[in-house]
Amino acid sequence: MIRPQSVYLDGLTRLTGGDRLKKTMIFKSIGLFGRYQDAAVKATLNNIREHLEQRGCTVLLGDTTHQEIQGLRIGESGQSLAEAIDLGVVVGGDGTMLHVASALAQVDLPVIGINMGRLGFLTDIPADRFAADIDLMLSGDFEIEERMMIKAGFVRQGELQDERLALNDVVLSKGATGKMIEFDTRVLGETIGRTRGDGVIVATPTGSTAYALSAGGPILHPLLPAIVLTPICPHTLGQRPIVLDGHSEIEIEFVESDNERGYIFIDGLDFAEVQPGEVLRITPADRCARLIRIKGHSHYKALHSKLGWG
Repeated sequence: MIRPQSVYLDGLTRLTGGDRLKKTMIFKSIGLFGRYQDAAVKATLNNIREHLEQRGCTVLLGDTTHQEIQGLRIGESGQSLAEAIDLGVVVGGDGTMLHVASALAQVDLPVIGINMGRLGFLTDIPADRFAADIDLMLSGDFEIEERMMIKAGFVRQGELQDERLALNDVVLSKGATGKMIEFDTRVLGETIGRTRGDGVIVATPTGSTAYALSAGGPILHPLLPAIVLTPICPHTLGQRPIVLDGHSEIEIEFVESDNERGYIFIDGLDFAEVQPGEVLRITPADRCARLIRIKGHSHYKALHSKLGWG
């Protein structure tokens, strides 16, 4: 696991692979990712593209951007993602940001978000003031936050199936039925206990302000090396959220269900269905998401603003 951290850069170097610095970087080529297949962001996205191009940047459209929005796309550039762009700019909400940040984490690229959603903990630059913050970023007045990620796969008939990265959370859920599911939880091979309820959320510190928060979990500072285990509507008052060490390996064995199956979601997207005896396995990822923050960004101010704290 790469330990989460916040690193101030001078705008001329790129952080890659934990503490290592690699090659000179000025953001010359930028991937612009519109809210997933939503043509309604066209005007804002075009304004941002024009602003970046006026400042000498090459702009390529990312895979989330609606086909109605014209422009050269990263997939049409003839280069790999890591070769085509130096930075991802997301125009949308946290859902799009999660998709893009996970993809860019796999090639050590940073990302910044412009909020057209609601809460916007990840995409925290308001769309109506993007120009000023982008100019600050291009001038080097930014920090890079390295956010811990987790990876999840499931074991079926003794074989580990497909694994995926998560920046927010991994959820085992009863799905749309009104019936409960039952599961055993183990951490580093040690049994925590059996739970009957609507499911469980395994969240990173970044994800602690998402679904886990609505299920009664704690808010963690986003740079903590920790994992939150939050049961969803457990059928006992003794079950409470637990904060685990960031190196923890978690196994959640699906025991039984009146519905005979459970559902796994990764960062809000369908991942797999599981049946009794199958195991959801979650481990710390060996990569982190790199989020650009304009210098002066405050996590506590964001909580105050977005959660309505008086």
